[in-house]
Amino acid sequence: MSSHLFKAEYEGNSIPASKMSNTTMPRERRPSTGAPIDLQGPVGPGFTRPKHKRTFTGFGAGEIKSVEASIPEPQREAWKKFAAKGFSTQEDFEREVVRHVETTLARSMFNCDETAAYAAASLAFRDRLITEWNRTQQRQTFADGKRVYYLSLEFLMGRALDNAMLNVGLKGVAKGGLADLGFRIEDIINQEHDAALGNGGLGRLAACFLDSLASLNYPAWGYGLRYRYGIFKQEIVDGYQVEVPDYWLDFNPWEFPRHDVVVDIQFYGHVRKYQDTQGKQCSSWEGGEIVKAVAYDVPIPGFDTPATNNLRLWSSKAASGEFDFQKFNSGDYESSVADQQRAETISAVLYPNDNLDRGKELRLKQQYFWVAASLYDIVRRFKKSKRAWSEFPDQVAIQLNDTHPTLAVVELQRILLDLEGLEWDEAWAIVSKTFGYTNHTVLPEALEKWSVPLFQNLLPRHLQIIYEINLYFLQSVERKFPKDRDILGRVSIIEESQPKMVRMAYLAIVGSHKVNGVAELHSDLIKTTIFKDFVKIFGPDKFTNVTNGITPRRWLHQANPRLSELIASKTGGLGFLKDLNILNDLEKYADDKEFKKEWAEIKYANKVRLAKHIKSTTSVTVNPSALFDIQVKRIHEYKRQQMNIFGVIHRYLTIKAMTPEERKKLAPRVSIFGGKAAPGYWMAKTIIHLINNVGSVVNKDPDVGDLLKVIFLEDYNVSKAEIIIPASDISEHISTAGTEASGTSNMKFVLNGGLIIGTCDGANIEITREIGENNIFLFGNLAEDVEDLRHAHTYGSHTLDPDLTKVFEEIKKGTFGDAGAFSALVGAIEEHGDYYLVSDDFHSYNQTQALVDEAYKNQDEWVSKCITSVSRMGFFSSDRCINEYAESIWNVEPLAPEKGDTSGLQKGEL
Repeated sequence: MSSHLFKAEYEGNSIPASKMSNTTMPRERRPSTGAPIDLQGPVGPGFTRPKHKRTFTGFGAGEIKSVEASIPEPQREAWKKFAAKGFSTQEDFEREVVRHVETTLARSMFNCDETAAYAAASLAFRDRLITEWNRTQQRQTFADGKRVYYLSLEFLMGRALDNAMLNVGLKGVAKGGLADLGFRIEDIINQEHDAALGNGGLGRLAACFLDSLASLNYPAWGYGLRYRYGIFKQEIVDGYQVEVPDYWLDFNPWEFPRHDVVVDIQFYGHVRKYQDTQGKQCSSWEGGEIVKAVAYDVPIPGFDTPATNNLRLWSSKAASGEFDFQKFNSGDYESSVADQQRAETISAVLYPNDNLDRGKELRLKQQYFWVAASLYDIVRRFKKSKRAWSEFPDQVAIQLNDTHPTLAVVELQRILLDLEGLEWDEAWAIVSKTFGYTNHTVLPEALEKWSVPLFQNLLPRHLQIIYEINLYFLQSVERKFPKDRDILGRVSIIEESQPKMVRMAYLAIVGSHKVNGVAELHSDLIKTTIFKDFVKIFGPDKFTNVTNGITPRRWLHQANPRLSELIASKTGGLGFLKDLNILNDLEKYADDKEFKKEWAEIKYANKVRLAKHIKSTTSVTVNPSALFDIQVKRIHEYKRQQMNIFGVIHRYLTIKAMTPEERKKLAPRVSIFGGKAAPGYWMAKTIIHLINNVGSVVNKDPDVGDLLKVIFLEDYNVSKAEIIIPASDISEHISTAGTEASGTSNMKFVLNGGLIIGTCDGANIEITREIGENNIFLFGNLAEDVEDLRHAHTYGSHTLDPDLTKVFEEIKKGTFGDAGAFSALVGAIEEHGDYYLVSDDFHSYNQTQALVDEAYKNQDEWVSKCITSVSRMGFFSSDRCINEYAESIWNVEPLAPEKGDTSGLQKGEL
């Protein structure tokens, strides 16, 4: 070895060159102050310094300080000196983009198209987020406080690049930098696929909550599934919904595969009972099939804070590997990859069609796979703290977003009993203090139930524990109500049907310390209807309300930047994005002519943008001056898109019957629909078919012209919502009273200066209370009347609304295509009891639409209503929701970033 190489190698180990000689006498190393004793030992030629311990997934708070002390000072200095630093100037951003184009993507100035520019810009922002992400995790690990874990089967995140730019406050830098490099920022943003991790309001609420948790500096992780194909991409072919795979993962710069974080998940098998050496009865789940869960992490940046939280998604793969060489070599080519294909189906699609038994099994498999992997991760992280198990609920708050993650209750009990050896009562006390359960529906069919035989086959140990939980619970109920024998059957987690069923909502209630609804009406309804017996058992304090909210960062600042700027100009900056109550300051401008003019111009520009989108996707030309009437949401009979389209047909027939002079007095209207129907939900698909067929007739009718257009926008998602919502004049939230838990699209529409036509349902009630009855168009029967009306339909007389009868006659005549295609839709109302009260509310609905027409003609007053409404929307921020959860359910405190928090070492726990 040459002398200069010899010298350099050992200088790296902090041995002064002057002390070196050709002799190799061992010398004792003096430990640096604070170094762990076990790192002492001889140092010199022929000896190597003991390496400091490193791990894939970081250390617990107690270990970090001693581990840090074991790292030699020169190494620490080198790490700090070369720590990654995020860009902050336009020049630095351009340098990062060009570097990624040339090195990460292996392209150049000559072949960098918009897709490559999107990839490079995303990677530049991602790099910046990673440094903040690492520091946030390190800070949270050091603080060693309570963390929130939000379990949701859906996270409807939307596009990440635009959100990241705005949250870190560098969209202007990116816009200028991309322009210098020859690109329009709008074109680059449009290259991104929406993350296909959700479908409806449940998933979008979860996404808003993650944004608020990070923006408010709460230590929190989201846990979900990494669906390869999402729910599906919706295409409209000949008026019908057609489902095709959503290949959104072609390029996703926002995720980090954690191939070191892999969990074995067990299915099937059997349970072995045995006695341990102390004579304790134990259970062991053995045999069956193993599937591996691989973690993928997505950084979630907060707005106006360096705090960046984590969303961990699990992907499934075969435990045996992707490929069986023995089977392949013996000519069995198909089955050589069968294990991998079977395993991958678990995380392939959101909500596999459960009309078939195999679909039911796959859905239950999905749910267990996801919660088992998540709980393994949560428990692993807790065990690093070396705390007693009794402290678990003081360190961990797990929120169940609807019934989908309820198996987490059983899985945690199994871990504590079977793996950690706790006594049953002790384990159950920990479990029931850890979980909170958010209920999202009063519809009985949406409260999940799984058959006992399915459980017995797929999760035999969990079924045993469910029976034990149920016995423990029913015994406590019997002690409390010894004379009420019927209550046991009503509240039992096991439904005594054929076959027996496991009621997941009941399990979630019994296993949680708090149950919340998501709007005042909804919370009252669950306490007085579906869960009234549980209120009697547990008392009213266990049941609470947290009215939903939305993040103004995405749903105002990102979706409607010009309106956000206008509001900022009157409220002293963008502070309203962190404190939405500042919007109150706008009310004084509700009659300001200049302000109203600017407001109306912004609305018109948004409508022009949507009109262009409609033209490019449907080839239908719409007039931006017309009233834009919008209903975009999941297609479901309770949301009553069928009533909307029946109302459109009624309007069409009315126009056709008018004289040309009468038509001149009408307010032109564009009725816009969007949303997906579940693949197995035939009636919802029929509604989509009718909407499209009505559109194809109305949009070509020369008698009608611009007075009425009917549009269905295919494949509704978050990015499309960001174009649609700011353009609305009126939006429809017309669910049968008592069926919509809350709704959040109603909040998004009003926050963007649109008005609502709606029933007294969900959050419509609280929106009315905030913005005033003069600024919302309410109609229809009230929730307390619904049961009586349904009873009258079934057992009394049921006379259809005459205008609705005319609509049905037109459908039956074949005006909108084959009448047989819509016979079930009409029959549900005419012959099968009209469960969703379409006929009962139809007259009131049409009368209220006439009021909308009249009000829209007075544009001056209409704009004043819109401004007043926006100014009073401060309550509906997801920040307010999260603060309520933190205080009343999770008992967790925010952890503010420290000033000058610039450590480059990743010591935090991932």
